[in-house]
Amino acid sequence: MSLFTGSGVALVTPFHEDGSINYEKLGELVEFQLKNGSDALIICGVTGEASTLVADEHIEAIRAAVSAARGYERSRQTSDPKKPVPIIASTGGNFTEYSMKLCARAQEAGADGLMLTAPYYNKTTRKGLMEHFAKLAASADLPIIIYNAPARTGFNVTPKMAKAFAGIPNIVGINEASGNIAQIAEIIEMCGDGIDVYAGGDDYVIPVMSLGGKGAISDAANIIPGQMREMTAKYISGDVKQAAKLQIGMLGLLRALSCEISPIPVKTALNIMGFNVGGFRLPLTSMDPANEALLREAMKDCQLI
Repeated sequence: MSLFTGSGVALVTPFHEDGSINYEKLGELVEFQLKNGSDALIICGVTGEASTLVADEHIEAIRAAVSAARGYERSRQTSDPKKPVPIIASTGGNFTEYSMKLCARAQEAGADGLMLTAPYYNKTTRKGLMEHFAKLAASADLPIIIYNAPARTGFNVTPKMAKAFAGIPNIVGINEASGNIAQIAEIIEMCGDGIDVYAGGDDYVIPVMSLGGKGAISDAANIIPGQMREMTAKYISGDVKQAAKLQIGMLGLLRALSCEISPIPVKTALNIMGFNVGGFRLPLTSMDPANEALLREAMKDCQLI
């Protein structure tokens, strides 16, 4: 069974002026996503500046997101309540033992699933990667999505590796951010229904879904959750033409959101929209003024400001 289908948001982590996590604001962002129909919330991933969070902050952010989501859902419950939106905690890393502990604590904090990034900096070999993910999967009771982001990790999860991971019962998906459509097609060909594939880039969601992908794990959904949800829902319902139209229509905004390293543009955009999510933890820093001007123009074109 899929952990989710449709649009999952890779949520930013809001900070106070002193750089501490703004948990109240995080709760507001969670509610904004749920009001606009996001199908899953991914907490403390790359977009959430996870590499700058210490373990206790990481877990408290997951706990705060779970609390906000379940509280909102309870407040909106009807005689036919919706299935709770899954909270997926990003708990990967480059040290297996540390990631195991983070996975266990995330589960205790109420996460519904885990997302594991391939090890970075020390990288590893194919054998090491297999052992790393197999050990993490064996230690966890939650469904797991593998995150393949070779531009960030220096390591590509190949289709053959994905097929091997599909044989591990609780590895249920792969967030494919390689941008290589041929590779994504081969993963889907080799794995069939054994593993769900999500687009890890906002500009190729519909191409991935047309190959059999289940949806997206999206940066842009931080600022356009309704549009991302509508686009994926249109495709799932069979309205391929309208889904493609929506994908093409947002390309200008997506280019602006990728003019600097994520999450700098999308977090800047949230601040421009008045969400007051704060700044960044070094080495991330404020957006170049010229790039921010381009972002503002793209946002105006999309009537976001």
